[in-house]
Amino acid sequence: MKEARFYDKLDSNRVRCNLCPWHCVIEEGMTGLCGTRKNREGVLYAVNYGKVTALAIDPIEKKPLFHWYPGSPILSISTFGCNFQCPWCQNWHIARATLESAIYEEREPEEIVELAKRYNVPSIAYTYNEPLIWYEYVYDVARLAKKEGIRNVLVTNGYIEKEPLEDIIPYIDAANVDVKAFKKETYLKVIKGKLETVLENIKYMHGKGVHIETTYLIVPGINDDYEEIRDFAKWQVENLGPDTPIHFSRFFPHYKMTNIPPTDVNILIKAREIAMKEGVKYVYIGNVPGHEGEHTYCPKCKHLLIKRVGFEIIEWNLTEDMECEFCGEKIAIVGKRWSSWSRFLWF
Repeated sequence: MKEARFYDKLDSNRVRCNLCPWHCVIEEGMTGLCGTRKNREGVLYAVNYGKVTALAIDPIEKKPLFHWYPGSPILSISTFGCNFQCPWCQNWHIARATLESAIYEEREPEEIVELAKRYNVPSIAYTYNEPLIWYEYVYDVARLAKKEGIRNVLVTNGYIEKEPLEDIIPYIDAANVDVKAFKKETYLKVIKGKLETVLENIKYMHGKGVHIETTYLIVPGINDDYEEIRDFAKWQVENLGPDTPIHFSRFFPHYKMTNIPPTDVNILIKAREIAMKEGVKYVYIGNVPGHEGEHTYCPKCKHLLIKRVGFEIIEWNLTEDMECEFCGEKIAIVGKRWSSWSRFLWF
């Protein structure tokens, strides 16, 4: 364990956690809503520090990041817990786990960075569960990684207070932010959070030069209204620009929503059409392997530029300068294509 950052000591050995907008007031011996920050004798500890529930080398496209060092490997790590309550959680087995129920191994920050160096992996992703509740550990790993020239990626719900976000952002290179819905009431009633905080944090990260892509998991009956999707696309164009990719992802029954059918693929197709009409240049469909919505097309001449099957690139029609080979249009991709790497390495 490690003493947590961003908290206030109160009377009667209580503490107030200030990491995220919940500001949990935690009695002695108890944890906050995320299940990872515990009050022991008036001191708040990050009980998830160094506790790693998953460790693997993934393709960057799995995060998903389609416009940031395409084809490259990324070392993915996670812990347990979450500060949201999504009833459809795709990783509920770790997001809803506790210190007592989680299966993990202890890893010092230096070990994570050394693994990335040993296997020539250029980036580390903090992913699978919510990484920002793993704040102290992510901060320490990211800072060490940065010194070694290794990039850092957050796959996050974006629910954090501004001060801790400001402290960690200098070490973060890219983020995929999961926008759960685009209605305030859905966040409040279903997810148990505030949409406006997430949106402000996305804008802040983008403004600081972090490469941003967003994911919108379309859940039947929750956030599949076409006007809601249109409003989200408009917001993204206005605040992040037309080059920021959106990933509309297909829901499958999980956790507390096993009675809900998977998202109709036609709804995903329609969402993609709506976002593109609103000016988003790069819109993708996720969790539908083999669909053309996985591919990247030139926004000018409409030619196929990057063909994907699942998370693998099988066709590439871009120049070294990330321009369309057919019309010369500059494509908003950061970095070069990674040539080759060994997949499916687990530790």
